[in-house]
Amino acid sequence: MKEYILGVDIGGTTIKLGLFKTEGILLEKWEIETRKEDQGKYILKDIVETLENKLNEKNISKDSVLGIGIGVPGPVKDNGTVLRCVNLGWEVFNIVEEVSKLIKLPIKAGNDANVAALGEIWQGGGKGYKNAVMVTLGTGVGGGIVIDGKIISGSNGAGGEIGHIKVSDNETENCGCGNKGCLEQYASATGIVNLANKALSITKIESKLKEFENLSAKDIFDSAEAGDELALTLVDDFSNNLGKALANISCVIDPEIFVIGGGVSKNGDVLIDNIFKHFKENAFHASRNTKFKLAKLGNDAGIYGAAKLIYEA
Repeated sequence: MKEYILGVDIGGTTIKLGLFKTEGILLEKWEIETRKEDQGKYILKDIVETLENKLNEKNISKDSVLGIGIGVPGPVKDNGTVLRCVNLGWEVFNIVEEVSKLIKLPIKAGNDANVAALGEIWQGGGKGYKNAVMVTLGTGVGGGIVIDGKIISGSNGAGGEIGHIKVSDNETENCGCGNKGCLEQYASATGIVNLANKALSITKIESKLKEFENLSAKDIFDSAEAGDELALTLVDDFSNNLGKALANISCVIDPEIFVIGGGVSKNGDVLIDNIFKHFKENAFHASRNTKFKLAKLGNDAGIYGAAKLIYEA
């Protein structure tokens, strides 16, 4: 009887790991450091070592483990081929094959944002829905698409790269991806701060935002809630760009629900209400009442989704 699943979420600083019951109950979670030296050659060995130590500590036989799911911070093809992870130092290789050499268990891998989306739809904000889009608003804009309960990763593992939808032809600065005018440049924590700093350098409007030495996205949203005119404009522009992009996505995907997560989502219902307002203004009529909910799993979404990769395999 396969009672357990192991979920792994590889990040640039730490690797999060979880021991689950096959029905989705998280029994224990822990973290280890991501050792990126020498092009990240120790990462997979460290993962296998800590997982084997945990199984030994809990006196769990590998025969009772369904497998290991892994979320990777980069594009991953369905066969497990990783198409470079710049922040880990990885080039192109097959992670499923490499981990299988180190431990004799079934392995599945996916892009971390897609995997987090799967976790949220399995046991988080999207629970109960089979067709959903996860949007992660943090330093950048991430995303994941789940249709009929399965991740849509695309032919190159780049499905769900919501942050790199082009929303402006007038941008002069490059996005981190190398293109110009990406959604991430306007609807991320970094993006709204950059836009605020540009506005503050030219505006004559009196604004509380001028008082902050190191302005953050939270400062902008808090000031908007307090009625600051410039902050309100910035938040409306942020929500308009995101709402329009999600309206375009709904024309293609027609999800039942958008699940909004990431650090910026801590602004809660105020954020959701603003995004939904602009979504509804721009959406195809049949999709205008698509649901919007906040993510619930936080930093655990990745390990839940990794476990679900194995559960549905």
